[in-house]
Amino acid sequence: MCDVRKSAVRLVLMGLAVVLLAGAFTPTKAQMKKRKQETHSRRETNATRLARVHRTIEETYSHRYEVIGGGGFLRFRSGDYTKKNNEVSWATALNYYLNPKLAIVADARGSFGNAHQQQPLVYPQIARPQINEYTFMGGASYRFYAKEKLAYSVQVLGGTAWGNFSGGGKGLTGPELGLWTDGFRPAFSLGLSADYNLYPNLALRFTPTYVATDFVGANGSTIQNNVGFNAGVVYRFGKQ
Repeated sequence: MCDVRKSAVRLVLMGLAVVLLAGAFTPTKAQMKKRKQETHSRRETNATRLARVHRTIEETYSHRYEVIGGGGFLRFRSGDYTKKNNEVSWATALNYYLNPKLAIVADARGSFGNAHQQQPLVYPQIARPQINEYTFMGGASYRFYAKEKLAYSVQVLGGTAWGNFSGGGKGLTGPELGLWTDGFRPAFSLGLSADYNLYPNLALRFTPTYVATDFVGANGSTIQNNVGFNAGVVYRFGKQ
């Protein structure tokens, strides 16, 4: 009889242990409700973030105007038989957006450097005369990638270039130094811009650029293929 009682007690104790363990590992209704609330909260937070990003993108790329200003670097060929020289540039532009992607561009630049005189040196006292060129171009820009922080666009420009190749010649003309002739000539440019947006209306821009000019030398007019980059600040304003 005693053994039966002991067995019954053991069974009761084992049952209690199973119930307690099940209760420990089975979430209560309150716990389940809390988990559901946390999941819903995370979903709302993600949706809120996506909505904020969408608003920022829309605000950033719905401006009508962009004003760009900065400087850069250009490798320029200064004569028929001269080496290319390094030039420091300034660059500015105004973009008028017809829609969030397509803009009309007005662009002005100036580049300054010291040319390599034609070899052998005829005038060694001015072996590195100063030269400068300016371009005034218009064209179009197309923004093909636009996110919250980054944007990429391509520009195609054409217009005129003015070169001053005798200003540092101490009375000698550009052709006498083996350089181009002063004056206005056609110009063409291609550029690929990368923007980093600081704010919806303010960004940093970096633009590798190709500039073709058609200055005249001893052999007549030739195409000068010049490459470099411009970097500066973009300020956006107005609404489309």
